[in-house]
Amino acid sequence: MGRESLPTLAMVMVQLGFAGMNVVSKLALDTGMSPYVLIAYRNIIAAVFLAPFAYYFERKSGMVITKKVLVQIFFSSIFGATLNQVLYFVGLKSTTPTVACALSNTLPALTFAMAAAFRMESVRLSAAAGQAKVFGTVVCVGGSMIMPFYKGPLLRLWASPIHWRFAESAASGAAAPAAGGAAVLGDVLIILSCAAWAVWFIIQTKMSERFSAPYTSTTIMCLMAGVQCAGVSAAMDRSVAVWKLGFDIRLYSVLYIGVVGSGIAFALMSWCIQVRGPLFVSMFSPLMLVVVAIVGWAILDEKIHVGSAIGSVLIVAGLYMVLWGKAREMGSPSDLDGGGGGGGVVELNGKGADAATTLPVFCTTTNKHETTRNGCSN
Repeated sequence: MGRESLPTLAMVMVQLGFAGMNVVSKLALDTGMSPYVLIAYRNIIAAVFLAPFAYYFERKSGMVITKKVLVQIFFSSIFGATLNQVLYFVGLKSTTPTVACALSNTLPALTFAMAAAFRMESVRLSAAAGQAKVFGTVVCVGGSMIMPFYKGPLLRLWASPIHWRFAESAASGAAAPAAGGAAVLGDVLIILSCAAWAVWFIIQTKMSERFSAPYTSTTIMCLMAGVQCAGVSAAMDRSVAVWKLGFDIRLYSVLYIGVVGSGIAFALMSWCIQVRGPLFVSMFSPLMLVVVAIVGWAILDEKIHVGSAIGSVLIVAGLYMVLWGKAREMGSPSDLDGGGGGGGVVELNGKGADAATTLPVFCTTTNKHETTRNGCSN
């Protein structure tokens, strides 16, 4: 126990934080808050929160921000922050936090598929590890396809004794729950947000070869994403009123997802990867699905369908197949494509790309050999 249990405790706290982010974000959206404004505030707050850490820890790192690095950070902000988060939160308006969380678990499989397509990840069907990765990807994607297109009957669960009345009033003031095509569209947008995040891994891998300053790169990416999201918000709604924050769930939501979802989570995950490696971090990914499902039922009175339950089980099973295959491949030096640093859900050109969290948050490099997700996004 003692210090050895600290990484485990830290990752449990990270997943609890991400679960809370799903819930408070959904509540803010249910009150009519623009998802574009929510994302813009999130990125700006995250940048302000991380800037002092970047200055304190990395001012003497010797890293030089060249034009090429800035271009790479710019594209990282488009795919890893703006597109990823816009698609996620717009999709979240039409679905439930539990479904969104479950669908976000497709990220490791999608990243592996893209990496294999770009010949950045080995696929050896003759080996058990390669078979597990491919079969796990198929199972994971299959589960993600069930959730949008097959809802099934409601699961008969007993009423929660701690249902949050504020959530009920917020939902009553919002538009009617999405159904049919709108609900399917919301689920598809969540999957597309994961695809955008997977593209981010490809871009980040290249950038990590020449710029390894996680707080600095993430701070710059947050600032760029904040400006981009503000531009999208202005294009969608030019009213200044949409930016108004009172002492209500909207203010609490943007502060929470900016500080906890993007700031504190990033620091804790970076530390855990340094002491235990990205595979350790990625193993906690399904925990958030369980937490969000329980919290959604207990506090938000969320309804769970049979299709969502079946899809969630398949996604988690597929995720662990991919993780098992990668862990076995990492454990056999002869299976690695060029050695190198730590591993994660996928290994891109010898650099572990961790797909730990299911909520679209920020990622960046922890050192020249690793990439890690930073607080989710999902």
